[in-house]
Amino acid sequence: MNIQLQNKQNVQFNSASMSDLVFLLLIFFMITSTLVAPNAINLLLPKSNSGKQLASRNIEVYIDAEKNYYVNPESNRSLPIAYEELLPALQEAALNDNSEQKSIILRADKSVPVENVVSLMDVLNQLNEQYEEADRYKIVLATEAK
Repeated sequence: MNIQLQNKQNVQFNSASMSDLVFLLLIFFMITSTLVAPNAINLLLPKSNSGKQLASRNIEVYIDAEKNYYVNPESNRSLPIAYEELLPALQEAALNDNSEQKSIILRADKSVPVENVVSLMDVLNQLNEQYEEADRYKIVLATEAK
């Protein structure tokens, strides 16, 4: 007795929807990975053994290898600021800063001389003369983990 089923089942796997899903995931990770990059200016930061990271970004000052200053750059097309314009730019950034932790993050290229970092600290001291002791800005030097 040979019994045959009328409904034959197809055992092939349809992978068309799987490729759509993989393609959408690929697009998602490509878009989100471009948003992660915090550095708008290409810098080689000095290395540090402590792997601490700051939770919030208050005011950022960049000094690139050509000793150009940038205050809170938004994109790769940011224009450098002359040293004489650094104090007014920091004052404007301080007016827009509403964070509790008053700090200025310095991202200096590792080839920048200490003289330029000290000159930025002088400008920061001029900025802090306007504020009371509790509201003064502190400088944080950004490094790269080893």
